[in-house]
Amino acid sequence: MINTVSANIDINAYFSLLTLDGTLVNVGAPAEPLAVNVFSLIGHRRSFAGSMIGGIRETQEMLDFCAEHDIAPNIEVISADQIDEAYKRVLASDVKYRFVIDNSTI
Repeated sequence: MINTVSANIDINAYFSLLTLDGTLVNVGAPAEPLAVNVFSLIGHRRSFAGSMIGGIRETQEMLDFCAEHDIAPNIEVISADQIDEAYKRVLASDVKYRFVIDNSTI
């Protein structure tokens, strides 16, 4: 599992979603430290890792891996004229996926 959230969230709630030997990789960078309950990890041999954004080589490896395993992001594509509405939805916590602006509508 990859956590891209840069807010201080209850990371322990997500550990229970991991399978045996599963890993949660944190790439978001919250301003405050995350509190980790080690019993959420050691009970099911789960791992918690971190990663900085990789360079071109690492990014290409990740894209190749995703293509090979049919992994795709869950996104909501919006047009440029929907940006204000999307921002209001973010403020209202009414967002299920990341917004991606269709560049052809700019």
